[in-house]
Amino acid sequence: MQPLVITPLPGIPLIQPGDNLAEILLACLKETKISLQDGDILVLAQKIVSKAENRLVNLNDVIPSRRASEIGEQIGKDARLVELILQESVSILRTRPGTIIVEHKAGFVCANAGIDHSNVQGTYGNPEDWVLLLPEDADQSAASIRAVVESETGVRIGVMIIDSHGRAWRNGVVGVAIGFSGMPGLVDLRGHSDMFGYHLKVTTVAAADELAGAASLVMGQADERVPAVHVRGFPFALREGKFNELRRPTELDLFR
Repeated sequence: MQPLVITPLPGIPLIQPGDNLAEILLACLKETKISLQDGDILVLAQKIVSKAENRLVNLNDVIPSRRASEIGEQIGKDARLVELILQESVSILRTRPGTIIVEHKAGFVCANAGIDHSNVQGTYGNPEDWVLLLPEDADQSAASIRAVVESETGVRIGVMIIDSHGRAWRNGVVGVAIGFSGMPGLVDLRGHSDMFGYHLKVTTVAAADELAGAASLVMGQADERVPAVHVRGFPFALREGKFNELRRPTELDLFR
């Protein structure tokens, strides 16, 4: 096996709505003296994708519904933010003071529909009034970036967008994939032999999430300013993939 090398891409500016992320990434790769090769992967933090796609919302522009106001009062959360969470979700699974666990429209389960205040600044008014929604379709976002990069370089790559999510049975957040293109999300190892000749019967690997967690360590969670990394040595063959292959069907989800 070849080593897995994750290289931060420095110099990415503060992203503004309408910015061309593909061209910015290509410029950063050139500055870092990285020549893309077939099989490489670019991993992007959700935040820069959402900003480029103008997913910024000022809470003063949000009119909460009665349901949002009731939930907000029950859990001590701004009703305007609750309204956005409801709009971005298909169902509420759990609530507790300050937190709402939902099934996002994209199919994954997360807190507060992935809506974030941190490292977010709008174009006017109080920065505290601005929040950032997840990309409308992270798979499509990744595919669009990949198409430009592949067209410019002539190489076959994967592109993944990640976010930080909590987990039902452990403390702390980890990086997880919320959308990707040109790479597998799930790798099925059933039928493969282990080193003693035993044929695996149930093992499937969430390869995209494993890479997302590794990339997140390099990106950081606070003021590191590393919203994208270059990956070389991904141990699985690239193929077309979509987030939905990682989604556990509701009827098999023991935490619902």
